[in-house]
This record gives sequence, structure tokens and C-alpha cells, in this order.
Amino acid sequence: MESLTRGGTRWRRFAVVMVPSVAATAAIGVAIAQGALAASFSVSGQQFQVTAGKLHGTGFVQYGALDQTKAGAKPVAVVGIEEAQINNLCQAVTVPIPLIGKEVTMKLEAGGDKQVTASKLYIDAEDMKANATFKNVDIGVSVDNTTKGPGPAGAGKNGEGAHVPGSFAQQADEVWFDSVDQKAWATSAGTFTLPGLHMGINWGKAQCNVPKG
Repeated sequence: MESLTRGGTRWRRFAVVMVPSVAATAAIGVAIAQGALAASFSVSGQQFQVTAGKLHGTGFVQYGALDQTKAGAKPVAVVGIEEAQINNLCQAVTVPIPLIGKEVTMKLEAGGDKQVTASKLYIDAEDMKANATFKNVDIGVSVDNTTKGPGPAGAGKNGEGAHVPGSFAQQADEVWFDSVDQKAWATSAGTFTLPGLHMGINWGKAQCNVPKG
């Protein structure tokens, strides 16, 4: 790990980072395939996996928050990225069907040779593994005084993403993540563009493979 110098630090192999994800529902599949989707999602209480080969983001902020679900409050790390470019994006979510005692997995894949792009992206995540580099990172700033990302997201209609005023945050001018594997509860973005989208639905559990960055 490189030494910390305020305003000019790069951290390598920093393991608590977030990346963008795409909502895995058939209802929005057509809208995404047409090129761009304005996204705003409430917390359903269904966790999903997202992997990516590489992510480059400009304008990065991260802070703690609580998402409200039917099962109660979930502590999350919220990340905001002003503009993001992603390679080899994959998302998998397994949904139980109690009436027949089975599970269905929905998997989305996009990117490949062309980059997935997103603007004003927010991710509420619980766990993350990745390699990372930060440019001009500030750690320990008040969440209400952050200036480098899109800013703290207000609480959604179900209370998701509600931050604590004056609490801990970090921010950076740019971020680079690779070999990303995360578990998230919610995501929203101004726009998602997903070239080469493919969605598959199968019985049983399935996961995304973690690509090498």
C-alpha cells in the first residue's frame, strides 16, 4: 500500500469499494436493450451479485447509510459516481418461488468489447472484493461537505440510502477498480447504457464469474 498524502494518494488493492450494477428484472430488459435507462429503484430486500472486469469512475464519494426493507434496516456502504465506464458487467439475482418450492436465477451480462456507461450512479452494497486505485482521495471528510462525487443521495420513498448528517465519508477525483465482485441491495442512476445486453433466466441458483481485470 502506498503512503498516504492528503490530496494526492493512490491506494492499491483496497478491498472495500463499490461498483455499478443493473436491476435484474424482465420488465426493464427491453428498455435497457434500446440503449439507455433512467433508473430509480426501491429496496426490495433481495440481494444481488454484480461482477465487472474493469471500472473507471470520475467523481467518487462513499459513505455509510441504512436501507429499509420488510425484514428491517440493512447497513450499507453507499457509493456515488458522477460518470462511470465498465467492462464485462454481469449481474445475477436468485429469487425464491415459495408456491412451488423452487428458485429462479436471472442473469444479465453486458459490455464485452464495448463499455457500459452510467451517470450519477448510486450503489447500496454490503460486501465487495476488488483491486482499486484512487486519485486525489480524501478520507474522513463529513458526508455533508463532500464535493467530488454527485453528492449524498436523499432517502428514497422507503427510506433507502438515508445517510447520517455529519458522518464519515471519503471521496476522490477518479477511481479504477478491476476484478470486482460485490453483493448489493439497491442501485439507481440517471442513465445506464448497456451495449450487447444478454439476459437469461434459469431454474436454480447461479452466479457470475469474476473476470480478471
